[in-house]
Amino acid sequence: MRPLRALIIYIAVVFVGGALLAPWLYWLAQTVAHIFPKIAAAPFHSFVDRSLLLLALTGLWPLLRALGATSARELGLILPYGQFKKLFGGLALGFFSLAVVAGIAIGFGGRGIVQNFTAHKIVGTIFGAVATAALVATVEEILFRGGIFGGLRRVFYWRIALGVSSAIYALVHFLQRAELTGAVSWNSGLVLLPRMLGGFADFHALVPGFFSLTLAGILLGLAYQRTGNLYFSIGLHAGWIFWLKSYGAFTLAEPNTAVWFWGTGKLIDGWLAFVILAVVLSIFKFVAPGEKRSPYTIPS
Repeated sequence: MRPLRALIIYIAVVFVGGALLAPWLYWLAQTVAHIFPKIAAAPFHSFVDRSLLLLALTGLWPLLRALGATSARELGLILPYGQFKKLFGGLALGFFSLAVVAGIAIGFGGRGIVQNFTAHKIVGTIFGAVATAALVATVEEILFRGGIFGGLRRVFYWRIALGVSSAIYALVHFLQRAELTGAVSWNSGLVLLPRMLGGFADFHALVPGFFSLTLAGILLGLAYQRTGNLYFSIGLHAGWIFWLKSYGAFTLAEPNTAVWFWGTGKLIDGWLAFVILAVVLSIFKFVAPGEKRSPYTIPS
């Protein structure tokens, strides 16, 4: 069970190590506050988030080596030549799937549209959403699909690897923002980490939010499994993130609406999004692009 042990050690190092590293990053930011005031002014939980991501990326290659990977190609990373059809196909699917959720929620009064946006702010928000989508989708697909899912399916049946990696993906994204009271000390990250996991004690947040994220992870992993590389997954993920950032900025809650169905500004934490993602998954199983031969795809 060496691969499973390696994964458990990796997760422990990321969470415990990230919690211990966060105070040091915070103190470093305070020493250069005159150069980077915005970074230094960020709340402490932001440093915990960044520490977790930093250790996750740093430990990815050792994890893959422990799981038997030997090259970047086994992360799903190949030259982009001839892959733009997959990239834009995924982007279109991601964009239009959550556009349906947003359109229904706004059209039926589940969310309202912010009225006081200037043209300058609209353009800035959209460009910010595009930049965030491109960066986050690329990093997270390398980490969760190319790394964790790709590594696990080398040693487990790919459907099991898909389920486990998707649950890990949902877990990480289900961490709540928690505020630290008092001064930052060496163990502040360890104190804050259980509070960040507090969302699992909230039934209405857990259902269907956590399951929607797991479903999204399954879709992204299945895209990698079917296409043989990360381009379709990156495009799909980027389309989703664009809407997550835009929807939260351009809409607001309406009074006396069924938040459990429509969701909040997060867009995917209501039953409407869960149903749409489930429909997309059902269709995707039959129409997703595939390759007859691929060094990355493990046939069922």
